[in-house]
Amino acid sequence: MVKICCIGAGYVGGPTMAVIAFKCPSIEVVVVDISATRIAAWNSEQLPIYEPGLDEIVKQCRGKNLFFSTDVEKYVREADIVFVSVNTPTKTRGLGAGKAADLTYWESAARMIADVSQSDKIVVEKSTVPVKTAEAIEKILTHNSKGINYQILSNPEFLAEGTAIQDLFNPDRVLIGGRETPEGQKAIQALKNVYAHWVPEERILTTNLWSAELSKLAANAFLAQRISSVNAISALCEATGANVAEVAYAVGKDSRIGPKFLNASVGFGGSCFQKDILNLVYICECNGLPEVANYWKQVIKINDYQKSRFVNRVVASMFNTVSGKKIAILGFAFKKDTGDTRETPAIDVCKGLIGDKAKISIYDPQVTEDQIQRNLAMNKFDWDHPIHLQPMSPTAVKEVSVTWDAYEATKGAHGVCILTEWDEFKKLDYAKIYDNMQKPAFIFDGRNVVDPEKLREIGFIVYSIGKPLDPWLKDMPAVA
Repeated sequence: MVKICCIGAGYVGGPTMAVIAFKCPSIEVVVVDISATRIAAWNSEQLPIYEPGLDEIVKQCRGKNLFFSTDVEKYVREADIVFVSVNTPTKTRGLGAGKAADLTYWESAARMIADVSQSDKIVVEKSTVPVKTAEAIEKILTHNSKGINYQILSNPEFLAEGTAIQDLFNPDRVLIGGRETPEGQKAIQALKNVYAHWVPEERILTTNLWSAELSKLAANAFLAQRISSVNAISALCEATGANVAEVAYAVGKDSRIGPKFLNASVGFGGSCFQKDILNLVYICECNGLPEVANYWKQVIKINDYQKSRFVNRVVASMFNTVSGKKIAILGFAFKKDTGDTRETPAIDVCKGLIGDKAKISIYDPQVTEDQIQRNLAMNKFDWDHPIHLQPMSPTAVKEVSVTWDAYEATKGAHGVCILTEWDEFKKLDYAKIYDNMQKPAFIFDGRNVVDPEKLREIGFIVYSIGKPLDPWLKDMPAVA
């Protein structure tokens, strides 16, 4: 019986291992983590992460061939294949701070594998890591090998949050990178055999190690670049009276371009896009390629510009001051159908408005008040380090209140900002919201979810990203 152990029970390790266990009843899968609370949650009725479909799979396999444990060393020692999916945050200090990946957790995992192993192992990189990490891990393992053979594979994760289980059941591709030696090829085949239980052969791609590592960073950079491209065009649309939805639709009709990832918005968020591009930039700089680094940097600059442009619009429209005014924020997660707030554009928008002394009232159907307060009080990049290394219970930001109802959040507000495209925001009774707001009543739609014409008929002054401007806004240019 093949035994698989996965170090790290997070957004990647948990769902991936659950699906492997579900699809391969003959394989024993154990997910290990040093966090006892996290493992307890995986063993409980209330899983630590929300993903449509995850609950059923975990509950079906748990205790049969899927186990969650804090006994990291025991299960690593027994495993044939060890997946490593630990955090690789952006460094906050030292060499490469603000760009380079922090491989502290990765290295300690590798040293622990070397310490406890008593038989040959295949070690699989699952975390998003910078190119050449595999080489570093290989060195640590071989220098501490005690006669044991290790093969390192790179098997990057291409999940999208909110559709992770679907993505795992029916992936566009599974990528496995390994050494071009006979032993390396044998290891690739062993991992390929696991995926072949449910993934068609032609979708399992094999490459060398560096290609697999770089493909993950490149894929995320290309996706983020599309969002920044359409957001850059949205600014031009506002300046010229064009409509970004029409432009994006026309552009996406070209089969070479395609329609996905062309929605203009207040900006992209999530735990990967910014982190991976910063990482790519750093790798380019380290390899003496400043022109390439600057090219990719621009994707993040446009994203930051889009967020500050949105805040400037809000403030400029309201007679250039939001001091003491209540502003409702609808949606805090970085996209709909997830409770994840990592790098969400809502953080920068809220901080920008608080910086101008606004009073903010936030409503999001999946995000708790504690999480929102933590996000607003935290420094950049802190979120990606383990909880016990994050600043202790941050002081609550007193200009912020969190409600459990959109109507409560908007009551008495001067303006409403829509920052997540939750379906329920399309169905709200905006006439009721208008009646309970201060006048003039403003709506700033950062996700283009509402129909600006209908809202104008109710009486709102509406700003939609990349749409022709309300006459009111034309008189009040937003100075960036």
